Amino acid sequence: ETANSLQSVGRRVLCGAVMALRGPEELGEPVEEPEDLDDQDASSISPAEEITLPPGPGGDEEPEEALLLPWDRFSAWLHCICVVGFDLELGQAVEVIYPHHSKLSEKEKTSICYLSFPDSNSGCLGDTQFCFRFRQGSNRKSSLGCFLETTDRDAPPCLKREQGHYYGYVYFRQVRDKSLKRGYFQKSLVLISKLPYVTFFHSLLKIMAPEYFEKQEPCLEAACNDIDRWPTPHPGRILTLPIIMGVVIKVRIPTSYDKPGTSQLVQSAQSDSQVSIVLPTIHEVDLFRCFYPVFFHIQMLWELVLLGEALVVMAPSPAESSDTVLALVSCISPLRYCSDFRPYFTIHDSEFKEYTTRTQAPPSVILGVTNPFFAKTLQHWPHIIRIGDMRQAGEMAKQMKVKKLKNLKTLDSKPGVYTAYKPYLNKDEEIIKQLQKGVQQKRPSAAQNAILRRYFLELTQSFIIPLERYVASLMPLQKSISPWKSPPQLRPFIQQDFMKTLEKAGPQLTSRLKGDWIGLYRHFLKSPNFDGWFRNRRREMTQKLEALHLEALCEEDLQQRVQKHSEVETVDLVLKLKDKLSQAEREQLPVRPGTVAKLRAHIEAVILALPEDLQGILHKPSTP
Repeated sequence: ETANSLQSVGRRVLCGAVMALRGPEELGEPVEEPEDLDDQDASSISPAEEITLPPGPGGDEEPEEALLLPWDRFSAWLHCICVVGFDLELGQAVEVIYPHHSKLSEKEKTSICYLSFPDSNSGCLGDTQFCFRFRQGSNRKSSLGCFLETTDRDAPPCLKREQGHYYGYVYFRQVRDKSLKRGYFQKSLVLISKLPYVTFFHSLLKIMAPEYFEKQEPCLEAACNDIDRWPTPHPGRILTLPIIMGVVIKVRIPTSYDKPGTSQLVQSAQSDSQVSIVLPTIHEVDLFRCFYPVFFHIQMLWELVLLGEALVVMAPSPAESSDTVLALVSCISPLRYCSDFRPYFTIHDSEFKEYTTRTQAPPSVILGVTNPFFAKTLQHWPHIIRIGDMRQAGEMAKQMKVKKLKNLKTLDSKPGVYTAYKPYLNKDEEIIKQLQKGVQQKRPSAAQNAILRRYFLELTQSFIIPLERYVASLMPLQKSISPWKSPPQLRPFIQQDFMKTLEKAGPQLTSRLKGDWIGLYRHFLKSPNFDGWFRNRRREMTQKLEALHLEALCEEDLQQRVQKHSEVETVDLVLKLKDKLSQAEREQLPVRPGTVAKLRAHIEAVILALPEDLQGILHKPSTP
């Protein structure tokens, strides 16, 4: 008995040592985790009571959604709703925040106040809608962290939640009111969100804002309660979303697997008799309307955005400013624009000094401005787009030449592009003729928009396909993956090797455009857009290698292998395999269905073959 007791104690000591000292030598260190989704929005942590909510109106509920806490559904869509008013003594001020437990720092409130009102020179009488984007002031923990990572995983790059920034979607009303000292009623209803669903949130505001201005706070409370019953914005799902006054919006959240350029909203088999509004897109702006004032230069603008050049859009109103900036950012889709962009930027912005200093080169950022002061302050910027009042394309745009920067004196300067930039690619006259013909024949705006969107998509795909093909070649062969060795590493990206592939497999295979493609690639490889794209592809490929490694382990006979090992070695192996499983679930590795369950069963069979005291240790949940 004493011998058995000592043996048991020895096992525990050895197992403790194994858990403390387990190393990477046999199965390899886990790959670097993907960056955290971000400082997730979520107001404050929701009440700590777990409830089971009835299925949302969007269809069958995902199992994990049944465990969401109060206000979690709301937080999956919005951080909060703000009402910003004008006080004669205080100026702009946040009057109301819904839900009341939502948290905003003083710096965030200040940003929202200044960005929620047009500049005084804009003269926006009536109702105006626009959006802005600002830095998140502080890190906040969310009760939805892991859940939002799951829903974000399948979203296209351009629709993933923001990291470190919020969007503000504004409905501003300014009407004459003689009863007020100022002579005008001025107020904004603002939706604060991490989601770049610009079309969806503007549509939502068109329903909510008029009701709010008529019925005040009870309307906001009702809207918040409605939103907290919505299903979460999970990519690929068709959602029916009821909002105040019995209105029901039908949308589909796109996925990264959708074929680019196809209609996003699939017809549902269910009756749509209860649906008030069907949105064919949740995020796309009207590209043709936005680019119409400068559409002779669309190809050059595509290059400037692709290369992450510093751009400023000078517009007469926040609506035109924000729409144009969003159009620029989306023109390189499906590539994600990885630099900063501000659809509406004011002199009160906390980054004003940082972005307007003359002591260093302008940063990689796209700014949308309306204040005439910027015509002087940003005169040193290399690329300036001046747009006039946007109108339906009834008249042909006349400006043809790129203008010299020294000719830009004020915001009253003629619309056009002011830059010394020389494009790498020859001008595509075909798309210009096609759009001009559409204007002459009064082709519907939606058709013009579709033509321009398809043009940008094909241009971006022609550019990115050679990069995708080369990066895919950096992946090790599957036969090089051994279950009992660390997964092989990706080969490094070597610029010279990539450039050599362009001679036979370059963009000339899919694009009719001629020009200095090599020079464009060299410039792009130094840009933030390449850095962001390659980081994402490298992470995806590393996860694929980890997944293949896990699948190879799954096919091994673990029980036969452990027969050759001592108990301590077996325990060490089990602990490492459990770590691999935890990593697979945490990073949601793209493994074949059933792989994780099968490997877990193999591990359990090995554990059950060990003495009971070791089983007890191995069945304890691992520390996160």
